[in-house]
Amino acid sequence: MMGLVYYAEYLHYFERARSECIRSRGMSYAVVEERGVMLPVREARCRYRSPARFDDLVWIRTGISEWGRASLTFVYEIRDEGRERLLADGMTQHACVNREGRPVPVPAWLRELMG
Repeated sequence: MMGLVYYAEYLHYFERARSECIRSRGMSYAVVEERGVMLPVREARCRYRSPARFDDLVWIRTGISEWGRASLTFVYEIRDEGRERLLADGMTQHACVNREGRPVPVPAWLRELMG
């Protein structure tokens, strides 16, 4: 309505960036799940710094800031297309669970994949 990106959309940006981060390392998230590993979100945070406008192109930097025994934390930085203005930053923490939803250690192949 106001011509600004809706606040909850940033969490969708995080999700897309996370999937692309995994894909850029040679595996899709679908394959991660096919291997029996699910990564449900346990916690999400977003700090809004400067508004993005509808139809703006944005650049998203994604990485892993922390590995737990059965969890991992992705961090995100969303900037304008020219990477000059910080629009938002945040994190998502993920449990590592099997198909039954039980916690499992982060597999070595996933740690190696994400480097």
